[in-house]
Amino acid sequence: MNHAKIIGTGSYLPKTILTNKDLESRLDTTDEWIVSRTGIKERHIAGPDEKTSDLSYEAALGAIASANISPSDIDLIILATTTPDKIFPSTACTVQARLGIKECPAFDVQAVCTGFVYALTIAEKFIKTNSAKNVLVIGADRMSSITDYDDRSNAILWGDGAGAVILSASNEVGIISTHIHASGNYEELLHVPRHDKASHIADTIEMKGNQVFKIAVNTLDRIVDETLENSGITKSEIDWLVPHQANIRILEATAKKLDMSMDKVIVTIDRHGNTSAASIPLALDEGVRSGKIIKNQIILMEAFGGGFTWGSALVKY
Repeated sequence: MNHAKIIGTGSYLPKTILTNKDLESRLDTTDEWIVSRTGIKERHIAGPDEKTSDLSYEAALGAIASANISPSDIDLIILATTTPDKIFPSTACTVQARLGIKECPAFDVQAVCTGFVYALTIAEKFIKTNSAKNVLVIGADRMSSITDYDDRSNAILWGDGAGAVILSASNEVGIISTHIHASGNYEELLHVPRHDKASHIADTIEMKGNQVFKIAVNTLDRIVDETLENSGITKSEIDWLVPHQANIRILEATAKKLDMSMDKVIVTIDRHGNTSAASIPLALDEGVRSGKIIKNQIILMEAFGGGFTWGSALVKY
């Protein structure tokens, strides 16, 4: 049992949908402009009483049911988020309590859009060292809570949601390899600054989009090369690309790098927007539940986010 395999997936999206048409009424933008630049048509927005832990809990229930296990079988919870409910305790602990799980380790990971890949990487290490058997890995973000809806360049991008997987010890190969990186030198290009409370300035996302886009495309090219070189897997052996959903043009660039048709890319950005740490597990769950992704197929997940952080996971489903 020295492998780590995904045995269940789940996801949750808030019921409220914010369309591009809705944004047209409050910003100097158009549906056509947003779609052409980003690929986004709509995004889900959490209600005022919906916290990150609420989104996470619902996604976790789906993953647990899909894996056909009980909450008591889970012996570790790792939750990737940049929008925790509170400064402390961790949102993972809040979810643990709601699931009724007693005393297993639970903690949050913060790597923004790469958070789920980071969390999956950590979970695999726990399993491979026999420190856990069933890990609940969640990616969840309430990006609307840190979005300035008067900022045209940012308001169009972000959505809320959560996705989860159960990663379990197995005799079968599951995670083939993971690769994670960070470079703090680019902090000012994409960040949420802390303002003094007396200033009455909200702590919201600040991004230099064009610079981030260029670095993201080049960096994801490199992570694809690194993943293939280290795994011994060829481009033609990859069945599905399940990428972080940041911009349709980035998804298309990565698919081109892999000589892959867009028909083999799980695309949710048109309906979800950028949900940060939630985007990969949301897309994975959609791919699985739609019947596109089936057992024993090879999946490449890759992401790029603030920090900058970036990473990949090559998985046999």
